[in-house]
Amino acid sequence: MINTLIQGLLLGGYYAVIACGLSFMFSVMRIINLAHGSLAVAAAYGLWLLAAKAGIPPFAGLLIVLPVMAVIGWLLQRYILERSARGGTLLPILTTFGLSIVIDNLLFEQFGADTRSLAPFIGNLSYASWQLPDHIFVGKLAVMMMVTAILILGGLQFFLSRFALGRAIRATAEDPDTAGLVGIDARRVNAVATAITMVTIGIAGAFLGMRATFSPYAGGPQLLFAFEAAVIGGAGSLWGTLAGGIVLGLAQSLGAQLHPQGFLIGGHAVFLLVLFIRLSRSRLPVLDKIGALLKPSALLNLRARHRSPT
Repeated sequence: MINTLIQGLLLGGYYAVIACGLSFMFSVMRIINLAHGSLAVAAAYGLWLLAAKAGIPPFAGLLIVLPVMAVIGWLLQRYILERSARGGTLLPILTTFGLSIVIDNLLFEQFGADTRSLAPFIGNLSYASWQLPDHIFVGKLAVMMMVTAILILGGLQFFLSRFALGRAIRATAEDPDTAGLVGIDARRVNAVATAITMVTIGIAGAFLGMRATFSPYAGGPQLLFAFEAAVIGGAGSLWGTLAGGIVLGLAQSLGAQLHPQGFLIGGHAVFLLVLFIRLSRSRLPVLDKIGALLKPSALLNLRARHRSPT
């Protein structure tokens, strides 16, 4: 049982890394990026190309891929998300959904259906482990992912609270019109936030390729895990994302102990449970209005109005 809990805890580190960008973009720009998983897979393919064709190890390849991802994020915000946001809250979601389809099919056309992995380019890191008492083994890559998740989330929290640009991002997220009155360029701030998001997605793609295989259509499951971790921890909360990832990892590990197919079912069950609890606590505004109209006093007032000649 202790070994299962430790493995689930460390698995949560990976989910926290992959959910970090999704949660950050939602907290700053109120956009649910459905292309999140596809962009992570694209970053993994970029690292694989550098390793397989140019002989650049994945960790060194991050020095190339992450700036490229940041530039893509800047352009994505300026030319796609910014324009789609003018059409309401639904249009950016549909836009990122269409973007994910484009990315998936471009990757399939370029690389085919064969799976790839970055594991052959990182030595024994993908399977090396430390041995703890009671024959418990802790994977080095899993520990690295957990430490990376804490560093990324802590760094983002420190950046948002201590730096002027971070405070500008928070101000723009709260009220872009008022932020503009004090001289904050909302367009520039949102572009920077999207670039930061894409850097975290690039890191998530690197870990995706190191711990498992990936294919052009592997973005969907990654988006699902990221979404579940973000919702469990509280959408928009950075440290909540870490907690959500850990809860998701523990639920999957414990589910796998109960049944061979319980790995995914355990995570989905916890996600739905948390979702229902939050919906029941927050209560939908429409339901509140209906409940208020159904009160006896409200019905009597409504009848009196209809009976009154005025």
